Amino acid sequence: MSVPYKIEASEELLLGGTQGEQQPRASERIPIIARPFVSDRAKKTLDIVEKFVEEECIPADSIYAQQVGEGVVNRFSAHPPILEDLKKRAQELGLWNMFLPKNHFKEGAGFSNLEYGLMAEHLGKSHIASEATNCAAPDTGNMEVFAKYGTQEQKDKWLKPLLAGKIRSAFLMTEPDVASSDATNIELSIKKEGNEYVLNGSKWWSSGAGDPRCKIYIVMGKSDPNNSSPYKQQSVIFVPAETPGITIKRMLSVYGFDDAPHGHGHLVFDNVRVPTSSICLGEGRGFEVIQGRLGPGRIHHAMRSIGAAEKALEYFLARMNDPRKKPFGKQLHEHGVMLERAARSRVEIDASRLQVLNAAIMIDSKDAKFALKEIAEAKVLVPDMALKVIDRAIQAYGGAGVCQDTPLANMWAHGRTMRIVDGPDEVHLIQLGRNENKKGKFMHQKIEWQKKKSEEMARSYGIEKRDVLQLDRQHSKAKL
Repeated sequence: MSVPYKIEASEELLLGGTQGEQQPRASERIPIIARPFVSDRAKKTLDIVEKFVEEECIPADSIYAQQVGEGVVNRFSAHPPILEDLKKRAQELGLWNMFLPKNHFKEGAGFSNLEYGLMAEHLGKSHIASEATNCAAPDTGNMEVFAKYGTQEQKDKWLKPLLAGKIRSAFLMTEPDVASSDATNIELSIKKEGNEYVLNGSKWWSSGAGDPRCKIYIVMGKSDPNNSSPYKQQSVIFVPAETPGITIKRMLSVYGFDDAPHGHGHLVFDNVRVPTSSICLGEGRGFEVIQGRLGPGRIHHAMRSIGAAEKALEYFLARMNDPRKKPFGKQLHEHGVMLERAARSRVEIDASRLQVLNAAIMIDSKDAKFALKEIAEAKVLVPDMALKVIDRAIQAYGGAGVCQDTPLANMWAHGRTMRIVDGPDEVHLIQLGRNENKKGKFMHQKIEWQKKKSEEMARSYGIEKRDVLQLDRQHSKAKL
């Protein structure tokens, strides 16, 4: 790809519009409550991210899709050259590995979770922008695992090439034969034999496993099934993708989309052997590892989903103002119901953004464990919001909204999966509900105390407590 211009932080984002028509820069649209937490360097980078995504990545999305090609074998062997050109461009602009928070990792670009959250929103508007900046799932979470829990040997072998964007990775947790939304059900066997671990079992929804550049799997399995604690039976282990005994059985579609070459694999492990040095953190510490990984991953998904919702609203507004389309003699923006839908979308996006940024600030103040409630709230709220906004845009486009002529159908499909990945909504809602209900006894006692206090205050003022709307009106009895 020949890059037609060099992006400078001082340039405006015009995109074919006039100076008077353009919207304020991304750094000028940061919610005011978040601004004190955003450095000047992050603001400048945010503006460059916006320009890079809007003017290079989004136009390249359709080129990337075409370069992936046709046919299952070809599509899952493809490596579109436009992606490598964009990765080189991103590195030139300093847009690389922004996701690793500065207060926990030295390997990243030096931004906070909040600052990256603002950037990730823009990355979420393009199919390939996250990978172009080496900020794509599942590599982000996997790199955090290596950075946080890996030995120096593991970091040298896997983290360094991941940080350089030379290889990709996959996270293997979910299984086809059990209800793995409850991770204690996971059955893939990890048995120690001498100086090796032997793995047997199946995994699916292994995102990224289809890419030929995927060289390392982070696998969760059961290493101590007889442990009295169901949360100490599991371990996480690093398995090279080319280890003998691994079969990528098939790829899974998402509402018909194959997501090639990245994909979502169904893998079978048949006596797969890896050295004992491949264990992550130690035997029986799988839950500790995955909780450390999934917390930040959930907030990253929410951040990108905000961007997807913004893009859907952009398409909605464009359709409302397309002069060629006049149902019943009027443009869509002249129909009141459409204005109401646009308004609701704006309210819901802005409210969700504040929830996500609040969660990011909570993580920055300590760690992901400290922000479990806020992360869970964002994980439930944001995908639901994004689906509503995308659905409104689809409805406005009619037939064009559900086919390949707009990105909306694909965006909806991926948005819908967000209600399942990294723990389905129900799991988070149950835990949130349980924690909220812990206040129930206190709230009952508090309200009863307040009622009693009110009665005491009434007596002190010589007032008989009664309903302020109490009437007690009686009609005289009829005369016989």
